[in-house]
Amino acid sequence: MPADLHSILGDLVSVNHRLTRVAARAARGTESPALWRTLSVLLTSGPIRLGELAELSRVSQPTVTKLVGGLLARGWIARTSDAADARVSLIAITPDGEAALLAWRTELAAALLPYFADLPASDVDTLERAVAILRDRVEATERQAAPGRRAATVSEVAR
Repeated sequence: MPADLHSILGDLVSVNHRLTRVAARAARGTESPALWRTLSVLLTSGPIRLGELAELSRVSQPTVTKLVGGLLARGWIARTSDAADARVSLIAITPDGEAALLAWRTELAAALLPYFADLPASDVDTLERAVAILRDRVEATERQAAPGRRAATVSEVAR
């Protein structure tokens, strides 16, 4: 009997959250997960308004305002003017922000490696295929949700 897709997807989300927490603990991360989530959103979405950033980062507007202040101070994001409306500013990730996010993702992967190093090659292939399937579905969903927004390429997100 095939597995129930609804249950599999529920388990996937739950295990993904747990894996993220395990990785952050193993990497001894001290930054707020919201900081990394915000940089990830900016990497995949391109420049966006503050309110949209709050929505996509799943934090309140006051929280994202505080996050943006800290990220601006570090030089990890920049404010730019919206070409369509000069009264509006957009928030964009900077090269330094991309480098910080890549370094964090590299730390997370390195921290998880001992837990997965003994997997047989066939399981590693399965994980690689699962990541590709999930990436394709998420990117398609994001394109549908915001058709006018710049979508990051796979190579940009993998950086």
